[in-house]
Amino acid sequence: MNPALAPETLVFVDLETSGANFANDRIIEIGLVEVDSHGAREWSALVNPEAPVSSFITGLTGIDDSMLCSAPTFAQVAPSLLDKLRGKLLIAHNARFDYGFLRGEFKRLGIEFRAPTLCTVKLSRKLFPQHHRHNLDTLVTRHGLAVAGSRHRALADARLLWDLWRCWHGQVPVETIRSAVANIVGRPELPAQIDAEVIDDLPEAAGAYAFYGEGERLLLLRRAANIRQQVLAHFTAAKRETPLLRDLRRVDWRDAAGELGARLHEIELARSAARAGPEEGERQPGGSSRAAPSELCSWQLRVQESGDFPPQLVLAQDIDFAVADDLFGLYPSPRDALRSLRRLADAHRLCYKLLGLDDRAKAGPCAAYRQKSCRGVCIGRETLALHGARVLIALAKFKLRPWPYKGPLVLLERDEFGMREDVHLVDRWRLVATVHSEEALQKELANGPTRQPFDPDIYRVIGRCLQAGKIGIRPLPPFSL
Repeated sequence: MNPALAPETLVFVDLETSGANFANDRIIEIGLVEVDSHGAREWSALVNPEAPVSSFITGLTGIDDSMLCSAPTFAQVAPSLLDKLRGKLLIAHNARFDYGFLRGEFKRLGIEFRAPTLCTVKLSRKLFPQHHRHNLDTLVTRHGLAVAGSRHRALADARLLWDLWRCWHGQVPVETIRSAVANIVGRPELPAQIDAEVIDDLPEAAGAYAFYGEGERLLLLRRAANIRQQVLAHFTAAKRETPLLRDLRRVDWRDAAGELGARLHEIELARSAARAGPEEGERQPGGSSRAAPSELCSWQLRVQESGDFPPQLVLAQDIDFAVADDLFGLYPSPRDALRSLRRLADAHRLCYKLLGLDDRAKAGPCAAYRQKSCRGVCIGRETLALHGARVLIALAKFKLRPWPYKGPLVLLERDEFGMREDVHLVDRWRLVATVHSEEALQKELANGPTRQPFDPDIYRVIGRCLQAGKIGIRPLPPFSL
C-alpha cells in the first residue's frame, strides 16, 4: 500500500445517470472501488430509474431499458451503498456531479447523506498546472492508462480513477499530493458557534448567501458564482478575528443554475431578512432597500392641449406598472420621487412651476427661474412645446418598459456543466415561480395570472436579463380567463 493512502479509507466512485439534471434525472449504474489498508475491493450495480432511458444515454453507455427493468431501485440498494460510502473520502471525476446525484437520491429517501469529496479534475489541475485539459479521456491518454471494459460504464471508470491515483503517486512526491488534497478537501476553522456540517452542505453552484447574527440580524448578503468557494473564503485565518465572524451565528443560501437565479435569490433573501428584521425597510448590508416599498410610485406623463407634459405622480397600488404607458422612474415613496424630479429639473434647467414643484408661483416666475436654473417658460421666454420636449428628453432614460409579451414567459437557465436547469416563470415582470420540470410548470400555469404586487427589483433584474439576450426564452400563450 502506498504510504499516501494510509490511514484514510478511500472510495473511488463513478455513476451513470439518465441525464445531467439533478432535479429530473436518476442514477442508472453505480461503480465503486474501495481502498484501505487491506487492499482494493470492487462493487457495482445497475439501478432501475423507474423511467425510460433515452436513446442518447443508451448510445453513450450501452445501458438500455431491458437491462434496467429487473434491476433494483435506488431505495433497494441504498442501505448497502450507504454502508460502503459512510466514513470514507469519496473520490470522483467532477465530484460535484456524482456527489450531487448521490445526495439527491438519498434525500428523496429522507436520508441526509454527507461525505468529504475529492474531485480528480481539481487535483489534476493542481498537480499538473501546465496542462489545460483535464477530462478523463485526456488523462487516460496523457498518463498511458489501459481501459479495462467500456468507457462510460460505472465500474470501468471507477477503476480508471484508482489507476490514475496510483499513477500520480508514481510521478509526483507524496507530500505534494497530500498538500494538494488537503487544499481541496480541507475544512477551514469555523467559529465555535457555527455547526461544522454547514461546510458539507455548501453547494458548488451559483446563488446567493447570507450571514446572520443574534436575533436573525442580517450581517452580510451576497450573490456568488460559486457559493461554496465564496463562503469558505470568509473563514481564512486572516479573517478569523473580524467582527463579522465573531458576530456570525448562522449561514443560509439559495443555489441556482446561473446569474439570473442568483440575483433573484439575493432579492428573496433580502425580503426574508426584512420580514424578520426589527424595522420595515431596514437597509441591508450593501446599501439597497431590504423591503419592497409599500408606497412605490412613478411619474406618468400625459399630453395636455397646450403641448406640455406635466408629470403626475401615480402609485403602484392604483395602477399596474407592468402594463401602464408613459411611466418614468421607480421610487419607494412620493418624497423620493419629488426629490429626484427636483434634481432632474436643476440638471436640465426645467421649470419648477410646470413640474408641480413650486405651488407658490401663481403668475410670476418660478423659484428655479429666480435662481437662474429655469429657461423662463413660466414667464413666456420659452414655448410650452419646447419645454415639454426637454422634459421628455430628461426623463427618457428612466422610462419603464411595459411588459412586451401577450402572455407569461419562461426563462430557461442552465449551469455551465449542463447539470441543472432552472425554469423561471415570469408574468408581467413578476416572478411567479422557479421550477425544474414541465409538470411543475404546468401546475403553476393552471393557477392563472399571478396576483403578486409589482416589485421594482424583480423588474430590473428580469429586464436586464432580457436585454442581455444570454438566456433562453419561451413565450407562452395568454392565460385563459
